[in-house]
Amino acid sequence: MKAELSRDGKTIVVSIPMQMRWRGGRTKIIAPEGLDVSPPSSPRDGALLKHVVKAHHWLRQLEGGKFRSVRELAEKENLDISYISKILNLTLLAPDIVETILDGRQPDVLTWQELKHPFPMLWSEQRKRWGIPEPV
Repeated sequence: MKAELSRDGKTIVVSIPMQMRWRGGRTKIIAPEGLDVSPPSSPRDGALLKHVVKAHHWLRQLEGGKFRSVRELAEKENLDISYISKILNLTLLAPDIVETILDGRQPDVLTWQELKHPFPMLWSEQRKRWGIPEPV
């Protein structure tokens, strides 16, 4: 890899030596040894994403007075109150953790199956539990 200043002096040009190969009907980039160009390992988890969005939607409805209680919300949604409560717990996730879920960058262990169970309320403890670095 090589970086140099452009002719106009305003841009840094980074050159990465790599090869292009035609494999299975697609062009594949062959990177030099030690350079990882693979896509993120954790694609968006549709179920988890849906539950996080639903949790914040329901919280806004409760805070806005549309429903007087979680019980009333459960009755209107025709869902079990314990299910509603588990979903609403997702609103207690650290904002940076929610952002990683929305971006599809969450670790493989951070799934709806994991979050259905009690998790720490302290944001720093959440990060430790799931191996998410502290935000900068």
